[in-house]
Amino acid sequence: MPKADQQLILVLGDQLSLSLSSLSHGDKSRDVVLMAEVLAEATYARHHKKKFVLVFSAMRHFAEKLQRQGWRVDYVKLEDDGNTQSLTGEVQRALQRHQISKAKMTEPGEWRLQQELSDVEQIEDTRFICSHGAFRNWASARKELRMEYFYRDMRRQTGLLMQGDKPEGGKWNFDSENRKPAKADFFMPEPQRFQPDQITRDCIDLTLRIAPNNFGDIEPFWFAVKSEDAEKALESFVQHALPHFGETQDAMLTGQKFLNHAVLSPYINLGLLDPLNVCRRVETEYRKGRVPLEAAEGFIRQIIGWREYIRGIYWLKMPDYAKSNSLNATRPLPDFYWTGETQMNCMKQAIQQTKQEAYAHHIQRLMVTGNFALIAGLDPVAVHEWYLAVYADAYEWVELPNTIGMSLHADGGLLGSKPYASSGNYINKMSDYCGSCRFDVKQRTGPDACPFNALYWNFIAQHKPRFAKNPRMANICRVYDKFDDAEQMRIQKSAENFLTNLEPMQWDA
Repeated sequence: MPKADQQLILVLGDQLSLSLSSLSHGDKSRDVVLMAEVLAEATYARHHKKKFVLVFSAMRHFAEKLQRQGWRVDYVKLEDDGNTQSLTGEVQRALQRHQISKAKMTEPGEWRLQQELSDVEQIEDTRFICSHGAFRNWASARKELRMEYFYRDMRRQTGLLMQGDKPEGGKWNFDSENRKPAKADFFMPEPQRFQPDQITRDCIDLTLRIAPNNFGDIEPFWFAVKSEDAEKALESFVQHALPHFGETQDAMLTGQKFLNHAVLSPYINLGLLDPLNVCRRVETEYRKGRVPLEAAEGFIRQIIGWREYIRGIYWLKMPDYAKSNSLNATRPLPDFYWTGETQMNCMKQAIQQTKQEAYAHHIQRLMVTGNFALIAGLDPVAVHEWYLAVYADAYEWVELPNTIGMSLHADGGLLGSKPYASSGNYINKMSDYCGSCRFDVKQRTGPDACPFNALYWNFIAQHKPRFAKNPRMANICRVYDKFDDAEQMRIQKSAENFLTNLEPMQWDA
């Protein structure tokens, strides 16, 4: 007979927080926590091998932590006999196994799981600052959903970097001071690395058995898989990298994979770090005079501004948002997105680093791989699936709007007021990639010209009827109009020649 009042609490692989709302509503003395590794979640995207290991190992460590906290945990491993390889199947098996009649969970982060698990009672995820209802109310009162104004509301709500009702330093945003290129002799500490324990080594072996052909290098594996180690990584960033994070956060350097970036998003998105606590820790460093305001503000904006805003857009616009393609881009994803084998040095650097580390910072994603995808007219669904697969911090709720809206402008400008398209000049300004590239960033057309140049101007030409009406794009359209007919023809021909020779994706898991 089902036991009265006893509940099954389902905890997902990106909900590894003791403060989880479903646990807060639970009772250790009677309830059972279910955690399950299933192929349906492991294979819905072609995940980087390091992400497999990170999620599986973090889940197993968290299960042990829950047990130490006094919870009764039913943990189903991927290769356990009887595993149905779906979350719904494992919920049903666990309900029967424990003779429990009802299950609950903290709401999933992804729309597809919300639908799949609709029979499970879902409780709001309180790890986010802005609830779904609050974001809907904010959005309903505005014609344009710009992050900057949402961010200001989040600053007021949290009190972070505020002086009463005014922003610290008299400005909300110090982004204009955070766009300096880095020099090769610039001090750049590495993010803290952690040696795999036996649980992690078991997960490495498991990944090599079930996904040997998936994208990415599995060794060396150095991510934190426990909240205690994630906290150490946060402290290392705060002490060593945060002071210089601000001014060079958009910079790129050959051989420098991390610069002064935190590499904390994999831990925040898994639940190993609390995002608001991370922001408060950064604010403390500013208040104590150990980091400049532009560094603290720039970091905090990424979390309480951009991260919360992106989640709000995702839940406001799904499921139709995933099919957005306002620029009618249909070109297949080139093979070099999976191999990194391309003569474009910027793309090679960003993709090979991604292959090695399951990580690239936001400018590499937006202004290198994303910029190329935009101006080359790559299919938004294929690009979205690539980003979802290759990064350790990628979950659909955060990755999809960043790709569809921010990188590809495929939502028609809902998320961003202008497309983030550029020629090779931006990459040359913010990196040292162009100096050792086979292509010449100073040439606009021809076989030796940087492909970004002709692709950019061809992109402007193709979409000029749309962009000429955009106040932030009208001027660049007028610049294109000043090119004589012969130059416009050379731009079109150079772009067509390059795109014709692009290899479609051949890689298969």
